[in-house]
Amino acid sequence: MSKEVSSMRVKRKALVSGATGFVGSHLVRRLVQSGWEVHIVIRENSTLPSAQEFNKVIVHTIDGSIECLVACVGKSKPDVVFHLASLFLAQHETKDIESLIVSNVLLGNQLLEAMKVNQVSHIVNTGTSWQHYNNEDYNPVCLYAATKQAFEAILEYYIQASGFKAITLKLFDTYGPDDSRLKLFNLLNNSAISGEPLNMSPGEQLIDLVHIDDVVDAYLIAAKRLLEDKVSKHEIYAISSSNPITLKELVESYILVIGQKINVNWGARPYRNREVMNTWSSGVCMSDWKPKISLEKGIADALEKNYVNINHISCG
Repeated sequence: MSKEVSSMRVKRKALVSGATGFVGSHLVRRLVQSGWEVHIVIRENSTLPSAQEFNKVIVHTIDGSIECLVACVGKSKPDVVFHLASLFLAQHETKDIESLIVSNVLLGNQLLEAMKVNQVSHIVNTGTSWQHYNNEDYNPVCLYAATKQAFEAILEYYIQASGFKAITLKLFDTYGPDDSRLKLFNLLNNSAISGEPLNMSPGEQLIDLVHIDDVVDAYLIAAKRLLEDKVSKHEIYAISSSNPITLKELVESYILVIGQKINVNWGARPYRNREVMNTWSSGVCMSDWKPKISLEKGIADALEKNYVNINHISCG
């Protein structure tokens, strides 16, 4: 048997939720590049990323019903499900309750049930370090973090009752190219271009940043552990740089890389309720994963690929 034929027969299939988000889209691209057959589930109003890898994915549009997800999992029959879909809100309003529960609890539960019906048992789940305010075993920073914990508890039921094998990756802050989120680096970049001052908190909170390429590495390593039957029930890992720095230091690093002053008004905004001043440090690290991309290199790469050249704009 030729190596090519053998390779085709063992081609892995993935089903990814949250494929249109920042982390999910990078994961899909890497899976395609690595030779996986990639299926994604999206809602009707979702817009696919423009990356060429998405031309090779198999798209399943879901309508919110359990029957639809059961059919999607049945058609894809994935070796591994990567669950990244979620609604992130650092602070919620009363009107957000239903959306948070539907996105972060109901959808995930439907996906687990669809896996059970179709005898699919491997899942890489996505958690957050914000489930561990004040470095506690469980203390949610916000309602978003509480919904992630709620789904984790539901996942535990399927692990115990249906023989699922799962790895939950608890992410810290992520960054990298093709990031359209209204995150710190985009805010700094906009301020550098416009010259408008940027109002910030006093800036003493610690930030733990992990480059998206390193984050995707963690998902692939987790999948490999599942496929090699190295996971008994549920493994939970912190995907951390292990090198948190203060917000002030992070902004200084960014300014140093771009070589241009940014007018930051430190202390112009108060810390928000339950501000994460110290990052979760007691999480277990995956033994065969560690971040490779330094903050300085990551910022430089993201600037090159994400943003219009700041110096060119400044010179008119």
